[in-house]
Amino acid sequence: MKVQNDDDALVWTEQCRKKLLKTAVMTVTETESTASDGQKGCYIVMDARDWVIVIPVIGTKFLMVKQWRHGEKALSIEFPGGVIETGEEPEKAAARELREETGYTSKRLIHLGTMNPNPALMSNHLHIYIAEELKKTAEQQLDNDEYVHYLEKEQEEVLDRIGTKEYPHALMASAAALYMRYKMKQK
Repeated sequence: MKVQNDDDALVWTEQCRKKLLKTAVMTVTETESTASDGQKGCYIVMDARDWVIVIPVIGTKFLMVKQWRHGEKALSIEFPGGVIETGEEPEKAAARELREETGYTSKRLIHLGTMNPNPALMSNHLHIYIAEELKKTAEQQLDNDEYVHYLEKEQEEVLDRIGTKEYPHALMASAAALYMRYKMKQK
């Protein structure tokens, strides 16, 4: 069996793009692309702003948020997070989202990683941070359409229950994996 090492043969070149739908949270685009061997194809891409997820740590607990998720049509317990505003640095967005959704601030934010939520369909990235040395400094400052409760949950419970009805968000699992990798390196 021959191993292929020519990654250039895997690269597609975008020839043109057409906006199909623009919404408040994303733009759906159709792209026409050509493979290195000349094969052509049309693909759907969702363009959206980057997001942040913050993993707030209080001793053996995480500070979590509970909110309604319209796609799931159910409540979801998650780490705080949200959209990065235009021109905003990811770390600043992480601090802002933590403060807005919980009223807490952090003396120490640690960047765990950046990843694409689904590179087959999406163009944006998710930036994940740990927030340590937390202090309650204000009340929640939610957006008009944001209804969020915050609560403390034992880390073990959260990590054990990811992927259940109460914790359905797949990006939470990604954030939790980066958190566990970080903790393992600390030992």
